[in-house]
Amino acid sequence: MSKNSAKDKAKNATANKTIALNKRARHEYSLEDRFEAGLALQGWEVKSIRAGRGNIVDAYAYIKDGEIFLIGAQITPLIQASTHVVANDRRERKLLLHRSEIDKLVGKVERDGYTIVPTAMYWSKNKIKLEVALAKGKQTHDKRDAEKDRDWAREKQRTMRRHNRDA
Repeated sequence: MSKNSAKDKAKNATANKTIALNKRARHEYSLEDRFEAGLALQGWEVKSIRAGRGNIVDAYAYIKDGEIFLIGAQITPLIQASTHVVANDRRERKLLLHRSEIDKLVGKVERDGYTIVPTAMYWSKNKIKLEVALAKGKQTHDKRDAEKDRDWAREKQRTMRRHNRDA
């Protein structure tokens, strides 16, 4: 009985790590390299994220003076958490990366025309982390091809399940 409860706790711990996902990024862009970045947040933002009020669907990152900033991410303030602070829910937030990672991102964006897109926001050792990816925009026909591949994989799984059940 204690084994099952330990498994349940582990499953809940991994499920609760994810704060927000950007599923549209996987559809709109072809993602290449991924990086884990910290976020420079204010206290009210952390409280709001703990309450599940973070959204990164319309967000992207840009480069300014050799640093990378996140813009468009929405963290809706809690009424009780921000009584003495004027909260801007879509302010630009600095991404915390190593200098070598910043240099690699800057080179790819400026030379090769990539975009920096956030794909996930999650907890890591009690800190809020953001997974950003180097991305290139997909053409409409690429999106259709990806959809066909997904549908074919799903149909293949169904067929295999039916075949295994009958055998």
